[in-house]
Amino acid sequence: MLADKDRIFTNIYGMFDRSLAGARKRGCWDGTAEILARGRDKIVEEVKASGLRGRGGAGFPTGLKWSFMPKGSDGRPHYLVVNADESEPATCKDREIMRHDPHTLIEGCLIASFAMGAHTAYIYLRGEYIREREALQAAIDECYDAGLLGRNACGSGWDFDLYLHHGAGAYICGEETALLESLEGRKGMPRLKPPFPANAGLYGCPTTVNNVESIAVTPTILRRGAAWFSGFGRPNNVGVKLFGLTGHVNTPCVVEESMSISMKELIEKHGGGIRGGWKNLKAIIPGGASCPILPAELCETAIMDFDGMRELKSSFGTACMIVMDQQTDVIKAIWRLSAFFKHESCGQCTPCREGTGWMMRVMERLVTGDAEVEEIDMLLDVTKQVEGHTICALGDAAAWPIQGLVRHFRGEIEDRIRAKRTGRVSAVAAE
Repeated sequence: MLADKDRIFTNIYGMFDRSLAGARKRGCWDGTAEILARGRDKIVEEVKASGLRGRGGAGFPTGLKWSFMPKGSDGRPHYLVVNADESEPATCKDREIMRHDPHTLIEGCLIASFAMGAHTAYIYLRGEYIREREALQAAIDECYDAGLLGRNACGSGWDFDLYLHHGAGAYICGEETALLESLEGRKGMPRLKPPFPANAGLYGCPTTVNNVESIAVTPTILRRGAAWFSGFGRPNNVGVKLFGLTGHVNTPCVVEESMSISMKELIEKHGGGIRGGWKNLKAIIPGGASCPILPAELCETAIMDFDGMRELKSSFGTACMIVMDQQTDVIKAIWRLSAFFKHESCGQCTPCREGTGWMMRVMERLVTGDAEVEEIDMLLDVTKQVEGHTICALGDAAAWPIQGLVRHFRGEIEDRIRAKRTGRVSAVAAE
């Protein structure tokens, strides 16, 4: 279990003062000017050495992403954009940072922007996050008043401005290029890549888009050193991480833990165990709604990190899991996600625009048992036609939960279809 002294987010539950004075007591803004004095290259190298991987779902090495930004300036300004859209169902880790520990993010924005030669950063906030925006804006105002932001930020000689931008609440704007489109005032629709944002991002200028947690952990990494951070977890999956537990656990929560913790330990220690005991577990979606579902027998020994989930043909995602007990109609649960992705598709790519609706309608019939057994394979075939054939990953996100369902719960789907056909209502088919 992670020791309190190793926690980066010391006010994640809002028990202490979240103002600048309170944050400083807990170690924020301590020696920030000295960190900046190390220079751009040293900061990027330290973040690379720490092994930090993006905390928004894709897990791309953060330091490597920063290093893609041009070293010199060709006259265009550089930008940092923080992705605080967090619209993935069941994912609610970043909002705790913004609500209760906003100074970790603001200090991280200054350091990361300096490391990439950006004098301006934008935090793109999800439309539904009203209180989070208020807390964040109040914290930003405090920092301007204290001289930590603005001209000569922290007395470092670096001018830096930080702006909040409130989206309208579209899931697609969590995709980095759709977020940039929305930030520029257009409809949130993903852009074709290349060009990548590091070359032509916001307003056609070099831009890096990072998740809230990825940015908020960097000041502590730079203060304590890369070796400290990389001492947690296992190779290629290092560090501490915010995990979310939702669904049928006794104490749903967001908790900071070491990477590579076992799924069972996470649930037993922090989630208070499964409702009705571990034997009552049916399935878990491990990292936000877009990850393939895992049945109970695989959850027994599952390791919560990027490689551990990939080995089980699932995905680590945002590390915010949805726990389902034996009372859950798992087919209906996946249909609900299909309906969500169908609703949130921007409609730009034909496979996603047509496929998400098609998959949802077949799932609808599987829920009631009104489908043919052959349709299961046909549905699987359609998921393969959507997956990997779209500009952004929303097509994949819509396909993966269904693929996981068919992989692990085909028997349950077939039972329901047969029960409907014979008029026999089995326990499985009961609504």
